[in-house]
Amino acid sequence: MQPKMTVLQMRDFLTTEFPEVDTRYQVRDLPPMGAIIAKLPDARDLRPGGTLSGAAIFELADITFYVATLAMIGPKALTVTTSAAIDYMRKPAEGGMWAEARILKLGKTLSVGDVMLYSDAHDRPVAHANITFSIPPRGQGVG
Repeated sequence: MQPKMTVLQMRDFLTTEFPEVDTRYQVRDLPPMGAIIAKLPDARDLRPGGTLSGAAIFELADITFYVATLAMIGPKALTVTTSAAIDYMRKPAEGGMWAEARILKLGKTLSVGDVMLYSDAHDRPVAHANITFSIPPRGQGVG
């Protein structure tokens, strides 16, 4: 199953629908049933000790899975998180991060999968999230 949206279409969608996300994240790739997103951190994301906050890492996981889901179903802005759990495995270095989402099951009403999160300074993951999104009924949402 191929994505319904290209990287350029996704970037345009985020710029229009979520401009606050557009300036902090970069869509790198939209492989089938997945997404790769880079976080462009700023001072708001940092915690003492030169690390990114847990909230900033979780936000990256949530947005990456949102983008993966939208890429497969088309631009439906009302798609929302219904369940999420994250395991923080190691301290990310100050600086950039990226995440790779994979959809394990894509149904009519739910998208279920996981996200591996990486710091630009590590070759091993710094966190792992399991996420489920609710997909709006046909005819609702954007697109």
